Amino acid sequence: MENKAAVRFMLGKQSSMALERGKDGSDGKDKEQREDIDDGVRLMYLANEGDLDGIRELLDSGINVNFRDIDDRTALHVASCQGQNDVVSLLLQRGATVDSKDRWGSTPLSDAIYYKNHDVIKLLEKHGAKPLMAPMHVNHAREVPEYEIDPKELDFTNSVYITKGTFCRASWRGIEVAVKKLEDELITDSDKVSAFRDELALFQKIRHPNVVQFLGAVTQSSPMMIVTEYLPKGDLRAFLKGKGALKPMTALRFALDIARGMNYLHENRPPIIHRDLEPSNILRDDSGHLKVADFGVSKLLTVKEVKPLTCPVTSCRYVAPEVFKNYDYDTKADVFSFALILQEMIEGCPPFFTKQDNDVPKAYASKERPPFRAPSKYYAHGLKELIEDCWNEKPAKRPTFRQIIKRLESIHDSFSHKKHWKVWCNLF
Repeated sequence: MENKAAVRFMLGKQSSMALERGKDGSDGKDKEQREDIDDGVRLMYLANEGDLDGIRELLDSGINVNFRDIDDRTALHVASCQGQNDVVSLLLQRGATVDSKDRWGSTPLSDAIYYKNHDVIKLLEKHGAKPLMAPMHVNHAREVPEYEIDPKELDFTNSVYITKGTFCRASWRGIEVAVKKLEDELITDSDKVSAFRDELALFQKIRHPNVVQFLGAVTQSSPMMIVTEYLPKGDLRAFLKGKGALKPMTALRFALDIARGMNYLHENRPPIIHRDLEPSNILRDDSGHLKVADFGVSKLLTVKEVKPLTCPVTSCRYVAPEVFKNYDYDTKADVFSFALILQEMIEGCPPFFTKQDNDVPKAYASKERPPFRAPSKYYAHGLKELIEDCWNEKPAKRPTFRQIIKRLESIHDSFSHKKHWKVWCNLF
C-alpha cells in the first residue's frame, strides 16, 4: 500500500510537466530543518543526492519505496530527473513502480527523457517503462497545434500495413486514412524524432492534387503519428508489377501526374527535394491519377545535410549518381529518378532489372544507363530524348519539371493526334 505525505519535495529538478517551479527549484529550507522531515520525503532527498547507503537503510527500516509526496512524486521520479542511474537501479530492485504518474501525469521515464538522462532512459525501458509524453509536447493548451488529432479518434481495428510498411490503414471520423507512426522505442532516438519533425513541417506546406493530402498529426502523446489521406488503389510499383509495360498514352498521363506533383514541390520556396522518388512512393487515387507520397527523407534545399543519405535497398535503383557519390545535389536528383520511372513504365520492368539492387547505383556512377528495349515507336515524338536529358550525367543539364511538363504535354498531344488519325482513316 502506497503512503503519502502532505508535504512537497522541492529539491533538484522538478517534474517535466510542471516546470513553472523551475528546473532546480528549492524549498528554501536549510539542512537543519530537513532533519525533521518525514522519512518518506527523506527517501526522496537521498535519491536526489545519490546516497545509496542511506536509501538502503531507510528501505530496510520499512519505508515504502513507492512513497509519494503531495504532488504524487516518488523517489524514482526524483532519481530519474537527476540522472542517478545507480539509485534508479536500486529503487527498481526494491519494487519501485516503474510507470507511476505524478499529479501532472509525468512518469519517471517522461522526466528522464525531458532531462536527457539517456542511461536512466535505457534502464527504465529495460524494466518495461513506456513513454507517455511525446518529444513535441507543449506545456500549455494554447500551444497545441491546429492540426493536432486526438489519438482516441483513430480506430485501428482491422488495421493493415501499406506502402512499404511505413504507413498503416485506420479509420478517422468515418473515413479511411493512412497513419505513419513513430513507435515508442524510437522516441528517444533524436535522429528519428528530428526526421519526424521535418516530415511533419513539410506536409504542412504542401497542398496539391498530385501530392498526397496531409490531414493532421498526433504530437502531444506517444506514439506520435502523421495522418494522410488513404488511397486504396495502392502504389505504382504494385500496379506495374500487375500490368507490366504500359501503353505510351497511359505512361505519359502518369508521367504528367508525377511531374506536376514534383514541380509543385520544387517550386516551393525554399524548394523541397523528395530524394526518394520511386514507384512505391507514388500512389493511385480512385480516379486513376497518381500522387507523390512519403516525405520521410525529403528536405528543404536550404537545409545542409549532416549525414550521407541512406535509402532502402529497392530505392537505390532510382538514386542519382551525385547522391550515391555523396556530392552536393539539388532538385535535379529527383529529375534523374523521374527519368527511370518513366522508362520503367514503357519497358515494364525496373531499371537494370538483371543487376543486384546494390550494384545499380554503381552502374549509374559509371555513366551506365538502362537500355531501351521496347519498340522505338513507343519512344516516338521525342520521348526517348526527354528521358535521356533527364538522366544526364551533369545535373545542370537536366530539365526542370516545369520544362518536363511542357515537353510531356507536347509528346502526349503528338501520340493522341496519331491515334485519332488512325481511327479517322479506318472509317473510310
